[in-house]
Amino acid sequence: MERRLAAELGVSKTPVREALIMLAAGGLVVLTPSRGTSVRLLDGHDLRKIQEVRLLLEPWAVAATTRLGLDDAVERARAALARSAAHLDTVDHGELSMANRDFHRALYAGCGNEFVVASLDGVRDLAALAAVSLLWPHWPTWREEHVEHERILKAVEAGDAESAQRLTRQHIELSGQRAADVVGAV
Repeated sequence: MERRLAAELGVSKTPVREALIMLAAGGLVVLTPSRGTSVRLLDGHDLRKIQEVRLLLEPWAVAATTRLGLDDAVERARAALARSAAHLDTVDHGELSMANRDFHRALYAGCGNEFVVASLDGVRDLAALAAVSLLWPHWPTWREEHVEHERILKAVEAGDAESAQRLTRQHIELSGQRAADVVGAV
């Protein structure tokens, strides 16, 4: 696999191997000596754990960013929201997922705590994998999520940290409920 990826990318095997190791460290792929590398398969237990971490950290981080009143965070979130709006009528889960991830990161990354940001970055990667691999193929929720994002952004723009925190919590809880419903139905 490393050889094939290296050939497709026009690079040596070393950067491919290093990238796969980084993806494995983030929990996105599984390295098996005799079988190679595969994308991690998430289950209902994984989803619950991801949601628990997000619920503990992300609402607080969005509120902290809101209190700091960072204009660049609002601009990045607004740009990500516009990108997702442009893909609502497509089935390009990759683009929707990246816009979704960028939206969330824009709003939590300005919280002033690099440890929270690093933890959320890792969890958001797993949440994106769950959305693309488990949720969206069975239940296209990106329109509902987009509306929820618009509400969160309005609260952040208004400097209303309490509402931003509450709406972020509700958004994460709804996402978890949707994912649990899909996992239970599949």
